[in-house]
Amino acid sequence: MGAKDIAAVLRERIDTGVIERQLPPTRALVEEFGTSAETVRAAIGILRAEGHVTSQQGKGVFVRRVEPIEFAMHRFERGSRRDDAKSGIDDWKAAILELGRIPSQDTPTVSVERAPADVAAELGVSPGTFVVARRRIRRVDGEPFQLADSWFPTEVAFETPLMDEEDVTMPGGILANIKDGQYAQARKVDKLRAWTLTADQAVRLGLQTGSTVPVLRHVRVGYNAAEMAVRCMVTIAPGDLNTLVYEIED
Repeated sequence: MGAKDIAAVLRERIDTGVIERQLPPTRALVEEFGTSAETVRAAIGILRAEGHVTSQQGKGVFVRRVEPIEFAMHRFERGSRRDDAKSGIDDWKAAILELGRIPSQDTPTVSVERAPADVAAELGVSPGTFVVARRRIRRVDGEPFQLADSWFPTEVAFETPLMDEEDVTMPGGILANIKDGQYAQARKVDKLRAWTLTADQAVRLGLQTGSTVPVLRHVRVGYNAAEMAVRCMVTIAPGDLNTLVYEIED
């Protein structure tokens, strides 16, 4: 049997619960399938790229079982937000808590860099214009579930808490509380498309470089009352972990 055939058999065993926690050792799989260790490793590599298994050095290959979430995008950052500055629970964390799960965010990284062409187009600035990037890894029950990278014009972010490399929670969101509220978001536009992970994104999500896990790319652009684009948030969400829900009223 070839690597793809072996991977298909192991995948079915994982899906049906025959293999619940850990794959058999390589030598056992070599014997079972009458093939080489190299072919077995290639089959496991396919499963790893698909997100079905993870490897732990010196311990073996384990089934990756993570319960997905259904995230209500139509409620996120809208209307009466659920931000609680005292507890540090922002609207995203509150949404995850409502699902009965445990939210956390890695410490944000903040940098001033030239805007990529796609981000520049959303913000209405020229490609290469310096902007502020604020990057976060969002976790559910300790597992990386989403990348949330927000981009701001420098005039919006400079000399505000958006430059701080720490979680900042303010009622109504940060933009509503800085510079006299002139950059508060009055409306938002969402764009959703299928996406192929970059190597950097795969590493941040704890996935193998070249992973074939399907991914969603959600872009939310916020505009203030003067119709200036004040934020472009790009969320990368593995499709096996995230269902993005929109409820549309008639």
